[in-house]
Amino acid sequence: MLKKQFILLLFLLVSFAGRASMILIPMDESTQQNHLKAYGITYWVLEKNYKASWLLNYRGGSFLLPDAEEIRRECQIRGVTFEVISDGEAKSIQDEISSPSQNMETVVLEKAPKIAVYTPAGKQPWDDAVTLVLTYAEIPFEKIYDEEVLNDALLLYDWLHLHHEDFTGQYGRFFGAYRNAPWYIEQKKEAEALAAKLGYSKVSEEKLAVANKIRNFVIGGGFMFAMCSATDSFDIALSAEGVDICETMFDGDPSDPNYQASIDYNKTMAFKDFHLERNPVVYEFSDIDMTTKRKVLMDNDYFTLMEYSAKWDPIPTMLCQNHTQLVKGFMGQTTSFDESLVKSNVLIMGQNLQNGEARYIHGTKGKGMFTFYGGHDPEDYQHRVGDAPTVLDLHPNSPGYRLILNNVLFPAARKKKLKT
Repeated sequence: MLKKQFILLLFLLVSFAGRASMILIPMDESTQQNHLKAYGITYWVLEKNYKASWLLNYRGGSFLLPDAEEIRRECQIRGVTFEVISDGEAKSIQDEISSPSQNMETVVLEKAPKIAVYTPAGKQPWDDAVTLVLTYAEIPFEKIYDEEVLNDALLLYDWLHLHHEDFTGQYGRFFGAYRNAPWYIEQKKEAEALAAKLGYSKVSEEKLAVANKIRNFVIGGGFMFAMCSATDSFDIALSAEGVDICETMFDGDPSDPNYQASIDYNKTMAFKDFHLERNPVVYEFSDIDMTTKRKVLMDNDYFTLMEYSAKWDPIPTMLCQNHTQLVKGFMGQTTSFDESLVKSNVLIMGQNLQNGEARYIHGTKGKGMFTFYGGHDPEDYQHRVGDAPTVLDLHPNSPGYRLILNNVLFPAARKKKLKT
């Protein structure tokens, strides 16, 4: 009798094990119908207090989730491709990933990061690629700006994106082309009023105070992501602390006569040895940006993602997960970075060797990390003021936008020390 009961129990256990399952969200090119919303599903799963796994370099950086009816339903609602696999199949995948011969790794995602986007009031999602893709992927975020930053609101967040921004107080260097445009005049007036409200006599001084708060956020362990002019203008502002680099039309008085000699590259996060653009009507901050130095035709404009050891260097591997290593280039006020001006301790994760430019870079500062991504909109090659917004329903598999979302999920990972 006992023997029969034992056999029955064993049979039930085996049957249950056979039915136990996981959800695999494939991220390869041929299978996944909406790569961007797949990140939103993974974030949603973390919000629901489930654990998830990021399968680095496995089918384009797939996600392994627990099997639950609500997760299946959410994938169907959002149009995300998923596969229900048995525990045995999941174990087989994990065994393949753990093999020393495979450049793959499993990273556990533990908690949905709290996300802030630094952007002025009134901006629409399509004014900035990150707010656009977060909205499309249905990943929640909160907008903050100078007042909140200066009041230490960054302590509430894990991840911060810097909107297309000018931290130098030169109003985006739009003076030459747009000085008489109503929107430029209004934005200048609003920036001056905000600086005065916060107790600063100049916009440049107020923006420097904000930049220092953001730098301290990173040093304390935060994750900062910036695109376009928020990258180089941020470092330029830090390097010019105590130095007036703004001409009269920007702040009411002349710049310091020889301000270039007073620039302190030790204060920057990513760039070194750059020279500032002195002419106020030139639409450029410095020689960091490659926009005016590019010799790449639009049809040939691509950059290559670097390949790292997933087991030894999971951090850059996570940030470079994609279904292709070749990403279509795109322009912006700051399109890309002169490789010779990138600090040696900063990783160049995406580059155009033909033009000697870095497109996608990553570094550490104190306990935190930062990623700078050149260009304005990965699916709008030469975005101009007043252009129609990008419709991401037309680009659900965008490799360029995937890089942004890699950074969004990155703080959720249980990390290993960077070896590179």
